Amino acid sequence: MAPTTTATTVIHDARQLLQLRQRELDELFAASPVGRIPTGTGAGIPMIANRTLLGVFLRGIAPFLWKGKVFRPETADLMNRILPWGKLAIRARVYIDRSWKAPGDAIILDYSTTSVFARYVRDEIREVGPGIYLGKVFIGRKHVFDFSLTFR
Repeated sequence: MAPTTTATTVIHDARQLLQLRQRELDELFAASPVGRIPTGTGAGIPMIANRTLLGVFLRGIAPFLWKGKVFRPETADLMNRILPWGKLAIRARVYIDRSWKAPGDAIILDYSTTSVFARYVRDEIREVGPGIYLGKVFIGRKHVFDFSLTFR
């Protein structure tokens, strides 16, 4: 039986999110608080097609492309960690604003003015457990996949 989420679900390990279906991820995101804007390096896990062979394959190759994000509060931005060695690239502005996915606010990762490559990308994150954030990726206004970030 598939796990279900409720407003009281607390995630203690980002890998728990890989067991959730899209509807459950959306419900968890909607029920979770914004949390504080994180600081430092967050280890990332992409969540595309959870609970499918395609999802397992994509997560297998993802570390060669994307490793997470580094949040810099002093400049209100972040840099993505890409490639196997974690090169810093693809900057985004970071602020709190209205969510496109759920009622209320979210932490917005806005690439529209900082990256030619990702100018149509917007991420939203909310804290789903201590130091664990669930993220939604939009291209234009279309939600395309999710990710997690873990800060320790």
